Amino acid sequence: MKKRSIQFLEALSHNLTEQEAAAGQAELTVILFHGYGADAYDLRSLSEVLETGKKTRYIFPMGPLEVPIGPGWTGRAWWPIDMARIEKVAMTGQPADLSEEVPQGIDSLRGEVFTMIDGIEPDFSKIVVGGFSQGSMLATELALSAADLSKKFAGLLLFSGALVNKTQWKTKAPSAKGLRFLMTHGTQDMVLGIKGAQQLESLLASSGLKGKLVSFPGTHEIPMLAIQKANEFLASI
Repeated sequence: MKKRSIQFLEALSHNLTEQEAAAGQAELTVILFHGYGADAYDLRSLSEVLETGKKTRYIFPMGPLEVPIGPGWTGRAWWPIDMARIEKVAMTGQPADLSEEVPQGIDSLRGEVFTMIDGIEPDFSKIVVGGFSQGSMLATELALSAADLSKKFAGLLLFSGALVNKTQWKTKAPSAKGLRFLMTHGTQDMVLGIKGAQQLESLLASSGLKGKLVSFPGTHEIPMLAIQKANEFLASI
């Protein structure tokens, strides 16, 4: 695997002009992290369907790791995963319990991403952080760790996420008390089973965060129902 510095793509809502963005006049910044094997372009189209009702900047960071996803094809990732586990899931149809897994290199990655975010918008209260799959796990790590910087995000938006790093997250989560969150997850998701999402919802809610898990009859995806619920959530921030 090759490691590179974190880069990002930017998009604007229809309520914000490039001139206003350059002048730092965005009312809200939405930062969304892609899943394993994808890249920043994978989620960029969400800027065309997500609606906040505010002048909004959308930021889509690029994972620092280059990973193989097929013969002659590579994607990006935030940390490496156990491919043998993925193959086992494919054969058995039983998603693994990842709750005790500590992402490799998460401490240094977290610092790098916070540095990137500070360069975009130092006022975390104007940022909704989120992502899809592995990207949602990273977003959760950031949201629960922000208290160490005496900061709190405006919201946490998770598409097809799951509980990982349970021991550390259970310790950190109370510091994010009051943070609003929304989770969406397919009931037939065989990549990250809905049980992992339910475990995460339970941990967040029991720690005083405010939000819910919305399930849908689908797989590892972001369907229109998830977009609709995300728009309701973003408009309420």
